[in-house]
Amino acid sequence: MSFEIAYAQAPRTLEALSADGVPAVAGACHYHLETLGPLEVRGEPRAGRLLLTHGAGAGQTSPFMQHLREALARQGVQVWAIDFAYMQRMWREGRRRPPPRIDNLVDELAAWRAAVETLARPACVPLWLGGKSMGGRVASLLAARDGAPGLALCGYPFHPPGKPERTRLSHWPQLTCPVQVLQGTRDPFGRDSEVREYALPETARVHFLEDGDHDWKPRRRTGRDQASLIEEAAETLAAAMAPSE
Repeated sequence: MSFEIAYAQAPRTLEALSADGVPAVAGACHYHLETLGPLEVRGEPRAGRLLLTHGAGAGQTSPFMQHLREALARQGVQVWAIDFAYMQRMWREGRRRPPPRIDNLVDELAAWRAAVETLARPACVPLWLGGKSMGGRVASLLAARDGAPGLALCGYPFHPPGKPERTRLSHWPQLTCPVQVLQGTRDPFGRDSEVREYALPETARVHFLEDGDHDWKPRRRTGRDQASLIEEAAETLAAAMAPSE
């Protein structure tokens, strides 16, 4: 099942959905929250829970995000996937729109986190924050501001392409939670040779996906494909999220 199903659901209040409960199933469940928007819950929280956001130009309906959610669920990560409000408008209108100010997205993600924490049961399973590219940046800003059990950053935009001097790391010293970065070695937003030189917090770990670009697509000559790098990233993240014995 795909994220489009969530858009088709009748809007429900947080109170009504909380009263009915959100089941932990191997497949996916789709909802539409009043005031916030569509929500997909996929998988069982054997390793943990992840509130997953998307990149600037493509939402949860994109093939990459769909495959990533499926791979994470297979690894025991229960994914709570959302589209930001501007992406929902893009979906309704059928045309591209730029994202709003990053501070507005941080506030929007904070509202989503509060809602998900109300719905997620059992509450003892930590809810990590994370996302693809811009979504990961938003999650990291929220974690720096309000804290979080952990961060999953998929293709973090360490700097704009071609502008390595404009790093997006000023808030990282405020990150005290575990941070797992999944980064393609050829990512123009932060290649491995650049990222290895950053002074990241002690709690941060970077797993490099060999020859992957910003969408984790390797060149054909490597013998790998995007699907295998997504699986590698999902396995790495699940191991990072799993409770220690």
